[in-house]
Amino acid sequence: MSKQLQKDYLDEVELPEKIMEEIERVAKARKLNQKQKEKLIREVKRVYLNSRFEPGEAIGILAAQSISEPATQMTMRTYHFAGTAGIKVTQGLPRLAEIFDAKKEPETPMMTIYLKSEYNNLKDATRIANKIVRKRIIDLIDEISVNLEKMSIDLYLSDKRNMSTVAKQLKKNKDFKVIEYQNFIRVISKKEISVKDLEKLKYKILDMVVMGIKDIENAIVRKEGDRWVINTIGSNLEEVLKMPEVDIRKTYTNNIHEVAKVLGIEAARNLIIREASKTLQEQGLDVDLRHLILVADIMTFYGK
Repeated sequence: MSKQLQKDYLDEVELPEKIMEEIERVAKARKLNQKQKEKLIREVKRVYLNSRFEPGEAIGILAAQSISEPATQMTMRTYHFAGTAGIKVTQGLPRLAEIFDAKKEPETPMMTIYLKSEYNNLKDATRIANKIVRKRIIDLIDEISVNLEKMSIDLYLSDKRNMSTVAKQLKKNKDFKVIEYQNFIRVISKKEISVKDLEKLKYKILDMVVMGIKDIENAIVRKEGDRWVINTIGSNLEEVLKMPEVDIRKTYTNNIHEVAKVLGIEAARNLIIREASKTLQEQGLDVDLRHLILVADIMTFYGK
């Protein structure tokens, strides 16, 4: 095709409205004259035409082949220490399988929490990291016993502050009668229960969260460029985003289902692309992003 024919053909091509808006924005930002702007439009049209596929082309098979072939070179190593943070995360083929199988719970759920500029210092980051780590009653007590004579659960604590914290949390449960003694707390069910139910009650009490955020098992502070970030073992995006110190625009989790629930299906789609691309790149593999975008589009097509 001659240059003139190419030019005439490109002139007839209509770009999507969103792309034209972006061209106008770039032209204005870079102060392009009319001739430069027209040249930019022609170049975008050429790239746009090359990116389209012919009707009937087997793009699904092509995408599957293009992702699966490099995946055969991926390691089966399940864990990796993330930098100096000392946090284990699933990587390689197991992580890719997790993403594309849309596994409900990732094997190693984790979050990367960014802080607002006024909290971007080691002292505040450490304070926030300590605040979000889940603490259960089992983590704070010295000893627990089942008192069959009194039909009660007795919790022994040497730390008075912990005793106050645990007692306060237990009193929130209307099914319990809580009595504080000098060195232990006695919990009695207000309902008449059997010995078997008393044993169940013991484990229920031990698992009660008294401080921190549910499912956040550990948190480590590290430096990323000029920012202090918090990496967590465990994930609870909804509760973390409620914290006033957290930068909600940058904070993310590797739990795709959690993102879909809290931020919506479009955010989950973007996370699928991001996590799949990152997993492949960590293994030194290069896959055209459009194949990953296609898979993510199909996975989220029905809005779930």
